[in-house]
Amino acid sequence: MAKSIGIFVTSPQNMRHVMGVTKAAIAKGSKVKVFFTWTGVHLTKCADFPSLCALDNVDVSICADSYKRNGYDVTDIPKGLTSKEMATQAQHGAIIEDYDCYLTL
Repeated sequence: MAKSIGIFVTSPQNMRHVMGVTKAAIAKGSKVKVFFTWTGVHLTKCADFPSLCALDNVDVSICADSYKRNGYDVTDIPKGLTSKEMATQAQHGAIIEDYDCYLTL
């Protein structure tokens, strides 16, 4: 398995897969970055979201603009994140540039 994987989450239907791929990658010793954007930001309200954020070797962030466009208040930061993880699409660029593998869910 690659040493790092970036997961670009655009769909609100894939939390089970986000968790599964992330846990499998960690088990193999990979570093993981998960970036939620577009309607994928709805997954930040899932019961599993805080446990995703708490995993070791996982960097989780969300697109603040998508969060706002989907009806959420950007000052209502999802449990498990801090204000610095309320980010821009530059996080997507970081996945493309800095991670060995790229997955869209």
